[in-house]
Amino acid sequence: MEDKGISAEELKAALADDIEQLVADVSKAMNAAKAGRIIADTEEPVRDANAEFRQRLFEKALGLLQDKQEAFSPSAQRAAEQGQAKNHPPNGQRTDRDS
Repeated sequence: MEDKGISAEELKAALADDIEQLVADVSKAMNAAKAGRIIADTEEPVRDANAEFRQRLFEKALGLLQDKQEAFSPSAQRAAEQGQAKNHPPNGQRTDRDS
């Protein structure tokens, strides 16, 4: 069975905009800090920016993995190949003669 995992390069490409946003948010927080209050003024905004990035990272990684695994799902291919069962109405109900 082939490996259906995601690569670091794929995830990095999917996160390019999110990484740019994280860097922008952190630099904005750092530049807005008052002299002598760098830690106090930046700790919470940087933590919040990281939390948002972490969530988007997980969501995109999960989405990429699901897309790859679904694209190669043997059951998805089998269902398309099988089609409607013969001698059974499309609503799934059997007739008396099918019993």
